[in-house]
Amino acid sequence: MQQHLIPLRTRLRLLHAVSLVALVLAILMVVFHAAQSLVELDMAVPAFLLIVGLTSVDRLEGERDHPPKLAPLIAIVGCDGSGKSTLSADMRATLAAEIPTEVCYLGLGSGELGNRIRQWPLIGAPIEHALARKAKQTRSKGKTIPGLPTALVVFGFSLIRLHRFQRVLALRRKGVTVITDRYPQTEIAGFYDGPGLAAARAGSPVVALLARVERHIYEWMASFLPDVVLRLNVDAETALTRKPDHKPDLLREKVRVTPLLSFHGARIVDLDARGGYDSVRREAFARVEPILTHRDDFRVAA
Repeated sequence: MQQHLIPLRTRLRLLHAVSLVALVLAILMVVFHAAQSLVELDMAVPAFLLIVGLTSVDRLEGERDHPPKLAPLIAIVGCDGSGKSTLSADMRATLAAEIPTEVCYLGLGSGELGNRIRQWPLIGAPIEHALARKAKQTRSKGKTIPGLPTALVVFGFSLIRLHRFQRVLALRRKGVTVITDRYPQTEIAGFYDGPGLAAARAGSPVVALLARVERHIYEWMASFLPDVVLRLNVDAETALTRKPDHKPDLLREKVRVTPLLSFHGARIVDLDARGGYDSVRREAFARVEPILTHRDDFRVAA
């Protein structure tokens, strides 16, 4: 009798252990999905608040028809790792000694947000992976945008970019020369500072409406041509060396499309940013100086 009880007791213990493991996994799955939903909700709610607070589309259209007199704008674009931030900060520090100058970042900061989420204990990495998968699907042609929450997040980021762009215009109206790190464009959809909802298909009429409004916003921003676009060109290997924490496939795609951007016919200066910074700096300042020389009416802020 005792010999039969031992295997039964062992089986009960194993069953108890398996049940505990299953319970823990179930709890982790619930926490994971709840946290993922909270992350999306946390970014979607500001989108609705920004819709209420930002300028209406009709007013944007009117401002494009009657553009105000604006101070110079220097846009610095290029793949991650090309040196945009270094050049923009250097140029601002140098020019500010002579004329009112500011640097404005026109990116989204979504990569930094993903890195912060990844640092969360236990669930951070899976949540960041799930969000990155949805983002990749949203910017892929032939795919379908994965639901209204994802569309709201993307739309919210675009409204943040619009808010930053309006600050650029406000500074230029005051006579401040603006240097932008990145610049909105409408030629490449889904990434690279283009409309985020224009690549994949909309899965519902509401998402389709968001995509149309977002497209209109980007067309309005892109209609303001920079006085010059400094395009920093690097190869994929150089970009990966400088940005090892970035996704290699996305960096390679950015390197591929960088030469394709025309920014509605704006004046573009191509700079080879693969080597040392000194040569890039020297040529960049040489190309910018004539533009500022012929805009003396903006040398003093209003």
